[in-house]
Amino acid sequence: MSPADQLTVARALSVPIVVVLYAWDFHAHAYWATAVFCLAMTTDFFDGRLARRHGRSSPLGSLLDPIADKVLVLATMVMLVGLHVVPSWMIATIVVREVLITGLRQAAIERGIVIAARDLGKLKTWAQAIAAGLAGFAAAGAWTDRVGWWAMLVAVVLTCVSGLDYARSAPALFKRRGVAT
Repeated sequence: MSPADQLTVARALSVPIVVVLYAWDFHAHAYWATAVFCLAMTTDFFDGRLARRHGRSSPLGSLLDPIADKVLVLATMVMLVGLHVVPSWMIATIVVREVLITGLRQAAIERGIVIAARDLGKLKTWAQAIAAGLAGFAAAGAWTDRVGWWAMLVAVVLTCVSGLDYARSAPALFKRRGVAT
């Protein structure tokens, strides 16, 4: 397993740690949970760079990387709903978009088409991660919950715009490949 894949696996393995730290009520638990979340999310930046630098992108890394990102970010967001920092409708909107676009990608794969990550999708991922981090520190008392709320609203808007961008481009992609939709 390459160093890039190891970072991706470490990010995936951080999910239960983050969840337990948010759920376990001890002094500064939200600070610890958010710090682990932020540290884990930074591995997303480094694993991609390592893979490109060493020319060692792998099928495992290509599959696991976006899954690790989504699970870590979504698990954190769900825990923040439980801590009453962000409203459930925001997180539900994000989850629905993620499920729909994952379904679109799966349908494309079944037809031999790979839908690559789009720039808006990458921006959306980082907006969600930053919003989760800001909301996590709001849960810890670093600042007001409004900071987390507004950051999450930006993430929701970018999530919806990104989802519409994928959905808008999908029919043309399927037709270009000669596949009936």
